[in-house]
Amino acid sequence: MSTNIAAGNGSNTPNTTPAPSQSPTSNVSRPASPATVPHVPIPRRGVGYRGKVVLAPMVRSGELPSRLLALYYKADLVWGPETVDRSMIGTIQRTNSRTGCIEWSRPQNKHANSLVTEDGEKENVIYRIDSKRESDRLVFQIGTNSPERAVAAADLVAPYCVAIDVNAGCPKSFSTDGGMGAALLTEQNGDLLARILTALVNEVGQKHEIGISVKIRLLSTPEETSALVHKLCKTGITGLTIHCRTRPMRPRERAIREQLRMIGEICHSHGVACLMNGDVASRDEAVRLAQEYGVDGGMIATAAEANSSVFLSESEGGKKHWREVVTQYLRFALEVENKFGNTKFLLSQLMPGKEAIYQRVSQCRSYTAILQALELNNDVTMSEMAKNVDSLLHLDEPKVSKSDVKKANKAANRAKHEANIARKKRAAEEFMQAQQHKRERRTSPLREQTEARGRSPERKAEIAADNAGFEGVGQGALQVAV
Repeated sequence: MSTNIAAGNGSNTPNTTPAPSQSPTSNVSRPASPATVPHVPIPRRGVGYRGKVVLAPMVRSGELPSRLLALYYKADLVWGPETVDRSMIGTIQRTNSRTGCIEWSRPQNKHANSLVTEDGEKENVIYRIDSKRESDRLVFQIGTNSPERAVAAADLVAPYCVAIDVNAGCPKSFSTDGGMGAALLTEQNGDLLARILTALVNEVGQKHEIGISVKIRLLSTPEETSALVHKLCKTGITGLTIHCRTRPMRPRERAIREQLRMIGEICHSHGVACLMNGDVASRDEAVRLAQEYGVDGGMIATAAEANSSVFLSESEGGKKHWREVVTQYLRFALEVENKFGNTKFLLSQLMPGKEAIYQRVSQCRSYTAILQALELNNDVTMSEMAKNVDSLLHLDEPKVSKSDVKKANKAANRAKHEANIARKKRAAEEFMQAQQHKRERRTSPLREQTEARGRSPERKAEIAADNAGFEGVGQGALQVAV
């Protein structure tokens, strides 16, 4: 049973949300886009970024349930998490018959959260799209440093999204070490980034009639930023997002907006839409900042990760209580069979850490246990879905925690140590016995000689008689002995 993405009122009313190009504006606060600037034509299946407040691309926090949750609370567009081109190339694409989602996966034999296919094989899902509920508002973000691989990977998902966005802003090592993300912003790599965007425009955008965009960061000086933005806007892209921080800056450092107006003007001179990102906490703030700095819209990251209802304007009721948001998130996670580890991570972001229930949920090892901890197990539909997903993800099987493994290893080491001690003890005893036997063998002939010298004639006669087969000691035997 699917939950429709409608107004963020917590209800399961039928989905009446129109396509992005037909979205109502009467009760939704949107940034005003300059009417006098040129506009790059938006492809037939694409969508313009002007006047939009959108969900930022976030690793882990941009998976399918999070995107559906943001759309439920009226985000205009959603970016998926950065997905590296190599991870998509060579995947198996299929439609999940249980959820209706399109999935790209790889075989995985030893993955705890792998799904079991209809053929009984375990697969690790790399990317998942709900074509009915998000395709008309989904932007697929790709991590790449190669025009050829970018085209090959983007071509796989282009039929199911409205745009392909290139990540040229991520400063983290998992991206930059491979020459991707913010590593593309150097003077040398700026040309490479332009070639990647041009290839995507010509070979993916035109073919599938969708837009191509890019997300970047500020460079060290306004002059460097200006030159790069001009270069990128000439590639045929429809949108550019500027994260108002430089590459060395981290989220805890306040965003820099001094260059924002300049960047917006450059984008508009080429007809390209400009979104701003960095310290945007709500829809209303995004609208205000976009109008103040002359850009076209705003992108929300951290605030949406903590509570996706920030996409609701104050006139729509504003941010909802965390329990409502968590309940809705769990519905989406169950509906799409989300990886359990990812669900637990998102719950840790959506739930206040000071709540007593936070610790109980963090210790849960299955969806069923989470529903019980949150006292949602009285919802029959969710409980049944949790049971089924637990089975699919093998969460209903006995789990061995790190503590259990540690205890087992400790017991095994103790048993091994005791066995070694017993073995050494047996070896020592056997050695002592062998030594005793050797000593006895060496002393036996000497003892016999000593005894022989001390025997009486009568005793010698008895021994001789025994050796000769006589039953008694007679005179004849005595004579023989003498």
